[in-house]
Amino acid sequence: MTLTTTDVLIIGAGAAGLMCAATAGYRGRSVTVVDMGKKPGRKILISGGGRCNFTNENAAAENFLCLNPHFVKSALKRYSAQDFIELVDRHGLNYHHKTLGQLFCDNSAQDIVDILMTECDWAGVDIHLRNEVLDISQHSDGSYLVKTTEQQYQCQSLVIASGGLTMPKLGASPIGYKIAEQFGLKVLPTTAALVPLTLHDHDKQRFDGLSGISIFTEITSEDGTCFKENILFTHRGLSGPAILQISSFWQAGQSININLLPEQCLIETIAQWRIDHKQKSIKNQLSTILPKRFIEMLADNNHIPDKAINQLSNQEVSTLSDFIHAWSIKPNGTEGYRTAEVTLGGVDTNELSSKTFEAKKASGLFFIGEVIDVTGWLGGYNFQFAWSSGIACGQAV
Repeated sequence: MTLTTTDVLIIGAGAAGLMCAATAGYRGRSVTVVDMGKKPGRKILISGGGRCNFTNENAAAENFLCLNPHFVKSALKRYSAQDFIELVDRHGLNYHHKTLGQLFCDNSAQDIVDILMTECDWAGVDIHLRNEVLDISQHSDGSYLVKTTEQQYQCQSLVIASGGLTMPKLGASPIGYKIAEQFGLKVLPTTAALVPLTLHDHDKQRFDGLSGISIFTEITSEDGTCFKENILFTHRGLSGPAILQISSFWQAGQSININLLPEQCLIETIAQWRIDHKQKSIKNQLSTILPKRFIEMLADNNHIPDKAINQLSNQEVSTLSDFIHAWSIKPNGTEGYRTAEVTLGGVDTNELSSKTFEAKKASGLFFIGEVIDVTGWLGGYNFQFAWSSGIACGQAV
């Protein structure tokens, strides 16, 4: 089997791996990237509905879940969202702003992959696809020997940018965690995050017919984390930005609290209706501010009195307000890694340098991107961490 010697070998041709490769290549290092997939940047290509939410202008440490909340500060400070925006501007990328600081490609996520591949080409990086890693060992001189289905590689710096367990159809695997454990690094339990929630059968039956309905809400988990965005009813349960966000904080057996009217006070609204629409039914009037099918479901389940507005007692108004502003529901689970956007947990950041991402127990071994215990909010944060960690590591290998 052919032996190739390279300064830096990177496992994973995703966002973090390609960013690291170009950065190291520009420093004059010989860099090789191996990936078992047919294409580079496969998760980039399907992200953001095919338009890739490639960063968030507001990216800061508080937008990430990590057992060590200070870990992400160094990388984000040294390579910010603005730095990545300057990179895509130099390549002439056409992009647009959406709500909450999100940036998307105007045309296609392929544009981001093309930029990364161009940078790697300019930096002299070799990329070998359809090349699965079979075995890794370390020589007495500190170098690493990596055997793949194609050949063997010897390197001084080995970078693991293999991603998490999300979207197994795209080739996701636990290889990064296995490598970490092989070299004595702690790996925290993993679970699907930024993922739709499923419902118990009795709730699925209640919500039958609501699929496709979207409502702007404020949603709160049992630990007090709160997001104000849309929820979406699906055939299997609940999705939409608010649900994906809260899924990273939800744990099995817990309830979530949903304020269905976060921008108004229902008690005050009904007080005005008692003046303007007192003869109308409360159900029909609620249908003017919330989706009709949803209100009909609530009425069918006796959550809304079958009365005219002027017949409601103060207690009925108070009870209805409490329900609408604090609708509590207990999910059955999540849709899992199949549809999740990221993996929560992974290589313990306490095992790594926050400046270089090198393993403290294994000189020359680095972990970047989703494989480590850093999980961003929905909205471009995870890509920004991929760029930031890739740059930090690329400057050190």
